[in-house]
Amino acid sequence: MRHGTTRVRLLSRRLPGHIVLAVRGELDAETTAGLRDQIAVILDVATAPLIIDLSGVSFCDASGLAMLVGAQRRARLRGLPVAFSGPRRNVRELLRTSGLGHVFAMYPTLTAARCGLRLPARPAIA
Repeated sequence: MRHGTTRVRLLSRRLPGHIVLAVRGELDAETTAGLRDQIAVILDVATAPLIIDLSGVSFCDASGLAMLVGAQRRARLRGLPVAFSGPRRNVRELLRTSGLGHVFAMYPTLTAARCGLRLPARPAIA
């Protein structure tokens, strides 16, 4: 049996004015608890707007959606804007059908997310 840490990775990096968290792998009940803890540690010391790069997420279920909602909520409680970038088609479709596509500030690319966090309006991906 594979452990969650082998099916999902979190890479963190600073860009001028932003923190980017790149998620790679599968977001499901087995992987999200550890990922949620890793993100919480980063958010506890973060001082810049956060972009969660979903371009490397190959699968996401309700547990993954809940983890993303929790990350957004935690960041907002700290006064940090959050944007999500680059979700693959299957993840975009899940966000759309769940109704969360309009809740998250969602951008097609990392560059668009960086620009979007500087603007007052944050459009969702259709």
